[in-house]
Amino acid sequence: MSDNLQRENPHSENIVIESPEPVDTTLPMVIYALYLASIITGGLTALVGVVIAYVYRGKGPEWLERHYRYQIRTFWIGLLYFCLAGVLMFVLIGFVLWLVAVVWLVIRCVKGFKGLQEKRSPDNVDTWLV
Repeated sequence: MSDNLQRENPHSENIVIESPEPVDTTLPMVIYALYLASIITGGLTALVGVVIAYVYRGKGPEWLERHYRYQIRTFWIGLLYFCLAGVLMFVLIGFVLWLVAVVWLVIRCVKGFKGLQEKRSPDNVDTWLV
């Protein structure tokens, strides 16, 4: 069976319209996985993930571009949250804030995975929350 669609036009020959090429979502999924792994690696894999997101930004359909933007924002906002939690560890509230930042990161990555599976952009790309 062919992936091409054929339309018949009574006034001319058959017109063949090729279906759009499927979009490869492997790299954005890898970036989300690297972000999740950064919880264990102390942020090292998140650094690799954001570099990949910057390199591949601008090379896909609009909904995929929004994922890369979401990933880049997740890195920088997460860096701010985790640094703030690290500074506040001296007054012991930082442990709670670190836990909140981890939950925030997991929720953003899960939302990103779900959006990729549904072939749509994540909700609220510009938000600082989830």
